[in-house]
Amino acid sequence: MIWSWERVVEALPLLLQGFQITLLATVLGTLIATVLGLFIAVFKRVLPTPLRQVVHWASEFVRMTPLVVQLLFVYYLLTGVSALVIGVVVIGIHYATYMAESYRAGIESVPKGQWEATVALSLPATRTWRAVILPQALRATIPSLGNYAVAMFKDTPFLFAISVVELVTSAQQFGARNFAYTEAFTLAGLIFLAASYPTSILIRRLETRLAQY
Repeated sequence: MIWSWERVVEALPLLLQGFQITLLATVLGTLIATVLGLFIAVFKRVLPTPLRQVVHWASEFVRMTPLVVQLLFVYYLLTGVSALVIGVVVIGIHYATYMAESYRAGIESVPKGQWEATVALSLPATRTWRAVILPQALRATIPSLGNYAVAMFKDTPFLFAISVVELVTSAQQFGARNFAYTEAFTLAGLIFLAASYPTSILIRRLETRLAQY
């Protein structure tokens, strides 16, 4: 038999446990990436040139090296730290460099006149960013940030490299124990689809709505 509904029913609880780890890593990683990415984008504009270059090259290094290599490097470097914690932090930092580029594009999309108006009004830098620049920049970047969150969700299987038992690893383990790889990986794919597709639709609708303002 190439398909067994009995195996599907048997695999579902185990895969849902793995999905909880996948979801946890995605949510926490997205929070890290969203906040850190914003700081990176702002630092690239406000820091003195030498420090700005340090931030730029550091973020470029992270963005241009494979996620799985970063996971393995930090995992073997910090042997006393939980693999899940390492996975969440590394994947969050990795995607922060991508989100920083979205923030940068949003900040640069703010009309030059807005910047000049804040100078004419002698607004403090903190208020300029908080009340004028960021509200306009964030409205333009929210859809792309959502897309990166979905991409992060689909990259969580890389956590298998540091022994985190997420959804795909759970499927692999079940398939190995029961010789039911077809059922396990099909079910894992359907769970990924069921979680990511509605999110993608919401992001597209949000993008359409924000474009009207």
